[in-house]
Amino acid sequence: MKTALITGASSGIGYELAKIHASKGDNLVLVARNISKLNQLKNELEKQYKVMVYVIEKDLSATNASKELFDETQRKNIQIDYLVNNAGFGDFGMFYETDWKKEEQMINLNITCLTHLTKLYLQEMVKRKSGKIMNVASTAAFQSGPTMAVYYATKAYVLSFSEAIDNEVRDKGITVTALCPGATESGFQAAAAMEESALVKGKKLPTSKEVAEYGYKAMMSGKTVAIHGTMNYIMANAIRFVPRKWVVKITRKLQDKAH
Repeated sequence: MKTALITGASSGIGYELAKIHASKGDNLVLVARNISKLNQLKNELEKQYKVMVYVIEKDLSATNASKELFDETQRKNIQIDYLVNNAGFGDFGMFYETDWKKEEQMINLNITCLTHLTKLYLQEMVKRKSGKIMNVASTAAFQSGPTMAVYYATKAYVLSFSEAIDNEVRDKGITVTALCPGATESGFQAAAAMEESALVKGKKLPTSKEVAEYGYKAMMSGKTVAIHGTMNYIMANAIRFVPRKWVVKITRKLQDKAH
């Protein structure tokens, strides 16, 4: 029986991925700040799928949180076969006006924690010559994003990092997948205060469940870069043939509040 560790598992894509893994018979380690939601999900999945679910309440943007999480799974003797670095958040607004504390937390969570967890669990996977990692990036990874400058930059890091690590460990029987969803129907927009942007306002967005199902298949088949949605795929790849300053201007137009 395999075990999947999923961060940011209390809602959105992480929540749906937890349900998919449980339905395939995987045991779970679920991590998030909202312990009551985690316990609710634990009870639901254990009852429905007869799997074991271990929940950990943790703010992964805090210093040392990734090491504490790793140490806890080591103490409990839980072998992690699938690592899903899904926890992350964004913020919306002009960089010179936004809150540094929030941005620092974003960098800690979206970059530092994801990198550290990958390192800690990857070392174990390399010893065993097996394992899969999925890092949730975004279509934001393919260009810079005025009004969400730090968020877009963190996702570019996740994509670049994941591709490089995948290349390093593929011959050791391990794959690393960067899942790149576009705007998705989840709590993300509200948390980033961007419900009014032209990117999401009045649009029919794919559900977290659809993105999670796509991501799960991509990880299991060992796909390195998985861009959800045909239009997102075309846009992400077309960017390479357009002058960078045009891309920035177009992104700004999409991000700005819809009138």
